[in-house]
Amino acid sequence: MNAPRIMAADATGIAEAAAMIRSGQIVAFPTETVYGLGADATNDAAVAKIFAAKGRPDFNPLIVHVKDAPAARGYVRWTETATTLAARFWPGPLTLVLKRLPDCPLSLLVSAGLPSVAIRVPAHPLAQALLAQADRPIAAPSANRSGAVSPTTAAHVAASLGAQVPLILDSGPCLVGLESTVIDLTGPEPILLRPGGLALEAIEIAIGRSIASALDDTNHPKSPGMLERHYAPRASLRLDAEAAKPGETLLGFGPVAPSGSVNLSPTGNLDEAAANLFAMLHRLDESAERIAVMQIPEVGLGRAINDRLRRAAKRG
Repeated sequence: MNAPRIMAADATGIAEAAAMIRSGQIVAFPTETVYGLGADATNDAAVAKIFAAKGRPDFNPLIVHVKDAPAARGYVRWTETATTLAARFWPGPLTLVLKRLPDCPLSLLVSAGLPSVAIRVPAHPLAQALLAQADRPIAAPSANRSGAVSPTTAAHVAASLGAQVPLILDSGPCLVGLESTVIDLTGPEPILLRPGGLALEAIEIAIGRSIASALDDTNHPKSPGMLERHYAPRASLRLDAEAAKPGETLLGFGPVAPSGSVNLSPTGNLDEAAANLFAMLHRLDESAERIAVMQIPEVGLGRAINDRLRRAAKRG
C-alpha cells in the first residue's frame, strides 16, 4: 500500500488541506475525538469519495462538522433541546441528529437516505481552523477502513487507508480518543444512538431528564457506529476477562491488572482509558492473535468504551 502525504498541522498544512476540501478532494485531519476523513459536505462527488476510500456501506450516515451552532441552524430544524445541549457542550464531542431543512444544501449522501443530519461542532483548534479556511461544512467519519479500529494518530490513518487518502494533517494523538456521543433529537424525546466521548450522565443533567437508548437498532442506523460489528481489530477479543488464557494477550484496566500487561488506565480512570483504547488496540493488533479484555465499569465513559469493545468482539 502506498504511503499518503503527511503534513504538519501548521498554517501551511491547514491552507493546503482547506484548498483540497474546496476543490472536492478528501483530507484526513485530527479532531479532539479521533482523526476524521473529511470532504465538502455540500459536494456529492466529494462525499462519495469518503465512502469509496473507507469501503463504507452507503446506508451508514456521516457526521457533518460545522464551525458553530448558528452554522448548524442553516441545515437542520433546530429544537429547544438542541439549544440547551449546544450551549452546554459545543464545541465538543457531542453530535446531534436533527431533521433536515427542506432547502438543506448538504449532500443527500451524508444522510444515507434519511430525512435527518448528524451534526457537531468540533473542539480541536485544527479542525476549527480547517472549517474556517475551507468555508464549507465538512463531512468526516473516522479516517480508517470501514469497521476497523478508529485512528487516534496520523500513523493509524496511514496504516489503514494508505494512498486512499491524499493528505493527512498530523497534530499528534487525539485528546479524547473516542468518537462523539450521538443524540437523536428528531422525535418527541431524545434518544442515545451512540455513547462516546461525552458521558450520558452529563447530557441527562443538562436537559433534566433521562435518555432512552437505541443502541441495538443495527438494521437502519441513524448514526455512525451503530453497525453490529464495528471498531474491529484483526485479532479476536474476549471480554470481561479476569486474566489471559494461553495464547491470549491481556488488555487490562485498573490497579488489579497483572503487572506487565497493557493497561488502559493503571489507576482505573475512565477518561484515561477512553483516550488509550484505540491506540492500545492498534498496538496489540500488530502482534496478538487473541486479546482478552478486563471488565470496564458501565458508567460514564465506561459505557462508550464497552460499546466499542462489544462491537469489536463480534465476529463476522
